[in-house]
This record gives sequence, C-alpha cells and structure tokens, in this order.
Amino acid sequence: MALKSYRPITPPSRYKLHPDFAEITTSTPEKSLCSPKKRSGGRNNNGRITCRHRGGGHKRKYRLIDFKRSRRDEVAEVKSIEYDPNRSSHIALIEYKDGQKAYILAPRGVEVGTEVVSGEKAPIKPGCALPLGSIPTGTVIHNVELTPGRGGQIARSAGQSCVLANREGDYALLKLPSGEIRRVHVKCYATVGTVGNIQHSQTISAKAGRTRWLGIRPTVRGMAMNPVDHPNGGGEGKSKSGGGRQHLKSPWGHPKGLRTRQKYKGSNKFIVERRKARKRRR
Repeated sequence: MALKSYRPITPPSRYKLHPDFAEITTSTPEKSLCSPKKRSGGRNNNGRITCRHRGGGHKRKYRLIDFKRSRRDEVAEVKSIEYDPNRSSHIALIEYKDGQKAYILAPRGVEVGTEVVSGEKAPIKPGCALPLGSIPTGTVIHNVELTPGRGGQIARSAGQSCVLANREGDYALLKLPSGEIRRVHVKCYATVGTVGNIQHSQTISAKAGRTRWLGIRPTVRGMAMNPVDHPNGGGEGKSKSGGGRQHLKSPWGHPKGLRTRQKYKGSNKFIVERRKARKRRR
C-alpha cells in the first residue's frame, strides 16, 4: 500500500496523506459474512459514559473474521482483498473447494489467486496457519493464539508481527512487537507473515471532520477546564498551583504514568522478558 498526497489547494489538503487503496480489489463485502454492529457511544448498559471521546461516525457492518482457521489441511483460494472499517488491517476473502467462504487478515504479499492452507503440514508461506511446533525458528508470524483453539489474539493490527525465537519443551519463545519475550504453547496456531497495510500509522487525516467520521469525538485538555471538571483545571492563565502545572492526573484524580498491570497476575509466569522501557530524557 502506498500513501497519496494532494495538491495544497485547500488548507487540509496541504498535509493530507491518505492510502491509495491500490490493494483493494472490491468495495462490496460478502453479505453472508457481515453482521449488524450496534454503536454504544462509549456508554454502558446504564447509559453512563465509561469510555470518553466516542460517538457519531459512519454506520458500519461487522465482518466475521476467522481467527481460528479451524478447517485443517484444506486448500482455500484468495478471492479478494477488502477494506474493513472495524480494524486497521485489510482482510482477505478466501473460498474453499466446497464453496464455503471466510474472512482472514490479509498478510503482506498475499494477492488474489493465492492459495492458503491451515494445518501441521501446511507450507511456510504468507497466509498459511500452522502450530508453533511446526514453524521453523526465526519465522515472522502474526495472529498468534494464547490458548490452543481459542483463536489468534496477538499481532493482529496493521503492520504487526512476532518472531518465533526458540522452543523449550512444550513452549515456544515469541518476541512480541512490544519487545516482550513470552512463552506460548507449541499447540497454539499462528499465521505466517506480517499483517498488511503497513503504512497505516503514517496516514494524516489533516482535518477534524475525518476524525469524526471514524467515531472519535474531540478531546479537551484538563488544564483548559475549571477546577470542578478536572484536577488540573483552574488558575488565572497557566497557573503553577492549578491549570496543569502539577503532576498529571486523570479526570478522576489518579496520577498518570503509573503501571496499571496487576502485580500478581497468573500470566506473569509466561513472560520471560518484559518489554523494553522507554529511555528517559536527561
């Protein structure tokens, strides 16, 4: 995928970088693999906002993605590469020999006509799914399961991938996109290759309206609010006592920058090396 720039005939078009969607082969999704998607606007079942800055946006249909790849040793052909409004990566429509269709995440390098297989004896090529015990070490993979049979949970967004570093007994060592090294059972399935649409993070919307189309509402700085609305609010101008010059806090008064992961968590035993911390500025 390439990014497309525009002539600066208007202020938004001066910095706009949008995908050219050259990989997309059709604009009509498979009707049998779509389901209605209800929008909550960030509210829970009581109508209270539990996730701020959500609401509006274009109407969407959810595409049913086959994260499990449960049909073993059956060849499927890629029929189309499609845009999915619910995720950053593109999706690929595959069709088996009996006519059944399914959606999978579109790996980099997979095109219309490519054949993909899921199973222990599948070839090592992009789009094929195998258990970690059958994949050579050093292979780049994505859509990795954490529990056998549960479906892929790791490395599913655009441009993401893991590296199968080593195997120790019944567990494989994976280097995750965050830099963390984690143990995963060798019976867990993973898909070979890197998730496509790798330049997704480089897009520039260049105007507020495009952000609203995606269902993202504006964010107001805490120091621009009143003291009643935010811990950082208040003060005449940019105050040192209030107005955001003290330690950053959330709207509920919790200090920002603290780790939120539970200290004693059951999955800690599977983490061999923590993700690399950011270098602090001196």
